[in-house]
Amino acid sequence: MSVNLHYEDKARSAGFSSVCGVDEAGRGPLCGPVCVAACILDPEAPVYGINDSKKLTEKKRDALFDVITERALTYGIASASVDEIEEFNILNATFLAMNRAVAKLDPAPELALIDGNRNTGIAMPSRCIVKGDSRCADIAAASILAKVSRDRYMLNLAEKYPQYHFEQHKGYGTKLHYEALREYGPSPEHRPSFLRKMH
Repeated sequence: MSVNLHYEDKARSAGFSSVCGVDEAGRGPLCGPVCVAACILDPEAPVYGINDSKKLTEKKRDALFDVITERALTYGIASASVDEIEEFNILNATFLAMNRAVAKLDPAPELALIDGNRNTGIAMPSRCIVKGDSRCADIAAASILAKVSRDRYMLNLAEKYPQYHFEQHKGYGTKLHYEALREYGPSPEHRPSFLRKMH
């Protein structure tokens, strides 16, 4: 079951001619960047099967990533680094990455639909949609682009730092990850502020 364009249609009927969806991946992990995607799907070239990236298998996400990037009118993928997360905090770093992703869209949207309930740091007109990644097609597409991009980044890191097993947990705070941190200490890709709670 695909997520529909109800929210996009509603915004267009309110006078916004171009609407994008925005979502992030990687706010919770202990390491790596936070990745954000912004996307404007083409109503004339629908992508079937899109949904909240967390509800899809990795294989399905990878396949949809290719279809979305091929068929979308425009999309942008951006990130905020570990240094930026440490400097600005994770919420503000996420907004920074959101603004970067939206800035890559051509044509530029008039309205951004943001997953979640916070949009204070967005530099353009925006609306929040709680659980937007399973209710709004453009946000669902953005969630897939962001998640796949971040996962691929973490797979590359896994080759550089095999001792942390990033390919298995993608940087989230699993038992395996904490065990590796206790044994090897943090890498340059770990977020110091996220490790303070470690026992």
